[in-house]
Amino acid sequence: MQYDVVVIGSGPSGRRAAVQASKFGRSVLVIEKGRRVGGVSVHTGTIPSKTLRETVLNLTGWRERGFYGLAYRVKRDIEAGDLMARLHKTLEHEVETLDHQFARNRVHVLRGLATFLDPHRIEVQMEADETRVIEASRVVIAVGTLPLRPPHIPFNGETVVDSDELVELKSVPRSLTVVGAGVIGVEYATIFSALDVRVTLVEPRTSFLDFIDRELVDDFVHQLRDRGLSFRLGSKVQSIQFENGQPVAILDGGRRVRSEMLLFAAGRVGATDRLNLAAAGLAADERGRLAVDPKTFQTAVPHIYATGDVIGFPSLASMSMEQGRIAACHACDNPLPAAPSFFPYGIYSVPEISTVGMSEEEVRKAGTPYECGIARFRETSRGHIMGINGGLLKMIFAIETRCLLGVHIVGEGATELVHIGQAVLNLGGTLDYFIDNTFNYPTLAEAYKIAALDAWNRMTPRREPEADVPAVLPETAELTGDAIEG
Repeated sequence: MQYDVVVIGSGPSGRRAAVQASKFGRSVLVIEKGRRVGGVSVHTGTIPSKTLRETVLNLTGWRERGFYGLAYRVKRDIEAGDLMARLHKTLEHEVETLDHQFARNRVHVLRGLATFLDPHRIEVQMEADETRVIEASRVVIAVGTLPLRPPHIPFNGETVVDSDELVELKSVPRSLTVVGAGVIGVEYATIFSALDVRVTLVEPRTSFLDFIDRELVDDFVHQLRDRGLSFRLGSKVQSIQFENGQPVAILDGGRRVRSEMLLFAAGRVGATDRLNLAAAGLAADERGRLAVDPKTFQTAVPHIYATGDVIGFPSLASMSMEQGRIAACHACDNPLPAAPSFFPYGIYSVPEISTVGMSEEEVRKAGTPYECGIARFRETSRGHIMGINGGLLKMIFAIETRCLLGVHIVGEGATELVHIGQAVLNLGGTLDYFIDNTFNYPTLAEAYKIAALDAWNRMTPRREPEADVPAVLPETAELTGDAIEG
């Protein structure tokens, strides 16, 4: 069997590459080793974790506690079955949608394990020991990643688990230790904390989420500590022992952390170990990742591309989709779409974090004179209506040009709100856009206006008003909280 484009993996980047190549009139085959299409994103990663988050927030009544108190519950006793029911329904819908998308675009799907025989031939090991050899003019490797499972961690699938196993939760623990304060660890730690599980987050480094603006992280940590989540930063796990069937993490210095369940989420590795990359003329790094041209996503072998998490940072489903599309365009000899200058990063923790553009630390390092504007969600009328007590929106502007440099949000709806800042940033907008335009009232998006006025106050020289002439600021009636100085 011969195809113009063969895509290995059907996650976000694989499916986007396959559909795009098909729209260019190429014959396309997707090889998926799982029983159903969707890859890690649909079955154990993005969709399950975000569905679990939404389920927890709904069943606990988390969003209403600002009004009704911490004891408020929608459902008093939440069990694993309550969490899994919505998850399985969501996954079924995602798979059906993807199956339909492939069928509609005439993308062929073959279920089995792909192994390179040479740079153009791929053997697929299917069920019942059946094998097929596929010839491909172009190949896109989109196999994603697997959880890192160090040999000294006694995984058992019940009390010591990785992030893939957590989505098959059999019972809700009363206490949880999360090892690894990366995006996955932070998301699950805060989700279970919202479920009123006692959570301890262990991280060998003294800081975490270092790519996020520090002021945002400080606010985030304050909110988490305020609700009882414990941090053990600068503490490496030496070993894990069991006492009365419960895992006990032994940290540097002898400190012990006991809990009913331990989630090890300290990294992931590229799922490339069974591809026989050497036969294709490729080699992965120590984490199983492939190096690519950042503009075309070609590997060292020009007709073989790699996209998605298997190439490393930023490991975002949204960016993986764009990578797949760009790779397909190049593979099919079509003009490459211009890559956006800035893309948003979303962390679906509780509360959410989302950021686009430069952090304050990056702006300072670049030596650009700047000013910041901050709005706290509790200052907005919508925030009062929703009972929001925490969260903020921060914008950074260049003083000389007034151009927007970065937008950073922590709090309810952050991953949705960030797209306003993303659009202004990519279009080269300035402080004046937020000052001069009207935002719906009451909305959380109004925080953009408040933050812009806060920055305007700091950037605009003060002058004493002339006699009998009142000083007028733009949109003075809307200035609240931190947007007013002096």
